[in-house]
Amino acid sequence: MKVKRILATKSGSVITIRPEQPIRDAVALLGTHNIGALVVVAPGSDRPVGIISERDIIRRAAENEGVFSESVKDIMTRELITGMPQDDLISVMHTMTERRFRHLPVVDEGRLIGIISIGDVLKAQRDEYRGEIDTLETQILADEV
Repeated sequence: MKVKRILATKSGSVITIRPEQPIRDAVALLGTHNIGALVVVAPGSDRPVGIISERDIIRRAAENEGVFSESVKDIMTRELITGMPQDDLISVMHTMTERRFRHLPVVDEGRLIGIISIGDVLKAQRDEYRGEIDTLETQILADEV
């Protein structure tokens, strides 16, 4: 299974934020959209330059109570790992698990086209296995008749 299959099931556009925006804006967007991460895009473009997650904000808040006076660029993860629509899901799951992150921006020709979570990956994998199980059960039952 490929990443593009997951993207096809997701609705809406990716919620993004600019590096110069305040952390307060990031928290508001995360809460309003009930999501765990925002892709940080370069001003005036859809080119990703980082990612900021709930986890990033909580970690900073634990160190600095003045976190709301900071901007997204002060906290965001700059070493952005991205996926592509044609990436294999098993490979993506391995990377996300080994590198210990939960959100993967998906780009095509440098443009942000989506984001997937580890939950999206696990659900797609579960559904694929369920389909294989159903097929095998059908074949076994047909052989018994």
